[in-house]
Amino acid sequence: MALIKPVHGIHPSFGKDCFLAENATVVGQVTMGDNCSVWFNAVVRGDVNTISIGNKVNIQDGAVIHCTYQKAKTVIGNNVSIGHNALVHGCTLHDNVLVGMGAIVMDHAVVHSNSIIAAGAVVLENTIVEEGCIYAGVPAKKVKSMNAEQTKQLIEGIANNYVMYASWFEV
Repeated sequence: MALIKPVHGIHPSFGKDCFLAENATVVGQVTMGDNCSVWFNAVVRGDVNTISIGNKVNIQDGAVIHCTYQKAKTVIGNNVSIGHNALVHGCTLHDNVLVGMGAIVMDHAVVHSNSIIAAGAVVLENTIVEEGCIYAGVPAKKVKSMNAEQTKQLIEGIANNYVMYASWFEV
């Protein structure tokens, strides 16, 4: 059973058909939509501000979702994949976003829909990621635009796969 804890009497809330790995942690002001998954050793810490997560979001192994006290909440849209060991902190990720493995997205950054943050990229505070683009590097910069077919295969495909993977673990 995942570690699910209230903070200051506020309990996380979950939509339908969510999978939480046994050693995942979800605490405080977290609202999660339907068909989400929080994988092994992932942490979603809504202890100092709110975290809002849409439908069909997967937070992969070792990822951390957090926010900044009295400064920056975290908002995650629908069909979002947060890669292994990524850090999403006090920012907004719109619908259909992929945050690659080990990437960091900092406070007040906004990642618009149909975009990819490449593995290992660092999206600095207040950065605006254009819709339909791939950003990579340290600091992250636009490296490429994507077409609709790439978006469907890369972003939607991963989100759909994680709904399937989660079903393998349900009792």
